[in-house]
Amino acid sequence: MAIRKHTALILVLLAIVFISHSAKSEETEDRAWASLNNDQKKVLAPLAQDWDDLRPWQRERMLDIARDYPKMPSERQERIQNRLSNWSRMTPYERENARKRYQQFKSLPAEKREELHKKWREYRESSPERRQQLREQNPEIFGTEDFDH
Repeated sequence: MAIRKHTALILVLLAIVFISHSAKSEETEDRAWASLNNDQKKVLAPLAQDWDDLRPWQRERMLDIARDYPKMPSERQERIQNRLSNWSRMTPYERENARKRYQQFKSLPAEKREELHKKWREYRESSPERRQQLREQNPEIFGTEDFDH
């Protein structure tokens, strides 16, 4: 008898989770650019042209960023604006490559990720001449062009 009660309770909880997730997905899916408020549009402006083509999970993530944006320190806000602008200028092929590189990065051990973060901090804080040197020494990390990260 107790097993049946637990099974029923688990099924009810799963149904609640499924319904709430479905409602959130539908809400995000229906969020056309025109339906965003002015604050959201201001933060997400670099994505305006592509917004209606984004997948629901991408819209959801961007709306989360827009929600948290006012509470962020100014340097984080600037970094987000730079990243959104850079992303909006990428071709679909470049975006797919960026996603793949991100997934590869996330699959690395924590020590390796921290080592790469350290190298990127050094790169960002370097002079243009030193950046060129680092790109030549580590093209697999820094590529061959200078760009903001």
